[in-house]
Amino acid sequence: MQLKPYKIKIKTGGPLVAVLHDDTAHEMDLHVGDRLRLKSDRSMITALLDVTRDNFPKRKIGLFAEAYEALNIEPDDVVEITAADKPPSLLFIRKKLDGLALNAAELNEIVRDIVHGDLSDVEMTYFVSGCYANGLSDDETAALTKAIVRNGKKLEFKGKIVADKHCIGGVPGNRVTPIVVAIVVASGVLMPKTSSRAITSPAGTADAVESICNVTINAHRLMKIAKSVGGFMVWGGGVDLAAADDRMIRIRNPMSLDPEGMLLASIMAKKHSVSANHVLIDIPVGPGVKIKDAAHAQHLKKRFLQIGKMLGMKVKVIITDGKQPIGNGIGPLLEMIDVMNVLKNEKNAPDDLRIKSIMESSILLELTGKARPGHGKKMAEHLLKSGHAWRKFQQIITAQGKKRIPKLAKFSKNVAAQKSGMVKAIENKSIAHLARIAGAPKDAAAGLFLHKKIGYRVKKGEALYTIYASSPDRLKYALEFAKNTGYKIK
Repeated sequence: MQLKPYKIKIKTGGPLVAVLHDDTAHEMDLHVGDRLRLKSDRSMITALLDVTRDNFPKRKIGLFAEAYEALNIEPDDVVEITAADKPPSLLFIRKKLDGLALNAAELNEIVRDIVHGDLSDVEMTYFVSGCYANGLSDDETAALTKAIVRNGKKLEFKGKIVADKHCIGGVPGNRVTPIVVAIVVASGVLMPKTSSRAITSPAGTADAVESICNVTINAHRLMKIAKSVGGFMVWGGGVDLAAADDRMIRIRNPMSLDPEGMLLASIMAKKHSVSANHVLIDIPVGPGVKIKDAAHAQHLKKRFLQIGKMLGMKVKVIITDGKQPIGNGIGPLLEMIDVMNVLKNEKNAPDDLRIKSIMESSILLELTGKARPGHGKKMAEHLLKSGHAWRKFQQIITAQGKKRIPKLAKFSKNVAAQKSGMVKAIENKSIAHLARIAGAPKDAAAGLFLHKKIGYRVKKGEALYTIYASSPDRLKYALEFAKNTGYKIK
């Protein structure tokens, strides 16, 4: 059947989707979720079918934005429609649901179909569910990692030592990465860093860096930046590296499903996609973070080391203290101010952020062979204190497209201690949620500034933290939530 196409000006963000009137679909014996092969004069695609009746023409086919563009439609085109078979990858997804192991070819087929939009969200959800319920072996995890990289873009730095790092997450603030990148690149080691945006946190590294420079840069320009200044700090989603992983993360988020093998493959694929061969993994442990006990952290550490070995990477895994936020700022700009204060060796720079940044930098300097064993800390401290790291940071920011640093949100209010005593605990989740209520990360200038940490003595009425928000309503809402939030004082 041939039908006139028209564009539905909505992006699905995933699979290619076409829409038919219910009567037209019935005439062709098609149902919701069936696959259609669509052919124009210039292109052919496979799309998933949706069916409707309300205010929809019977002799036309609606195409969501991605499908319309993929068919390269011209004004006078018609589209030839035939039923298409289900992809073989569905058999492999069922195999995983049955608890059977998948080989490299089967995993590659699933990932390829995810990237090409041949699997619906429901079908991808079944794949994630199968991996969650039945797990992924080390062989499957390594194969999934390679498949994600193979079916996406990759930055090639052949013959080079390439450093990278990743934190499992869950600790508010903790904006170590920009400092580590500046120190490591200042030493002469290549460090092309791609990072994520916040999903449930007040800021991801990409959100923080974006407050002062551009982080959405294409692969061609990134290669030029890496060659000219030695590294970068950008949003991975803007480069389309490990594209299949981004789509699987979108499926996992609503139910907070983090199959361990998928978590490992997700992290390692992002490292593999920038040709990283010397990688540091930080696993924070503590209440309110992703990894809550040392036993689970040790288990993950062993798996990271094994997967790294199978991928030809030198991997170092550290287990760090995640019981409280690191740094003073919680929110994109506030965290970036902490970063710049550390790099500029300001007296008011947060000590905990400086110490952790030097520690992680020293590990990477020794891992890459830039510093002799036991001498990494001295080198990292020199690069920081001498101003070399700050100058390298400025070079990177300028190369990416420097912005004028914005002001903090207009409205602010201190939250005071309700009694005197010592700060015994800070609730990571509550502090993160409060910063989001204030407007972070969407509002880069919003968030919290922490005045007190665990072990500090406070007097009744003394400020524990300051809330920054861009409207009185936001601030009022945040203050309401803050009444029972964040600090335990005894």
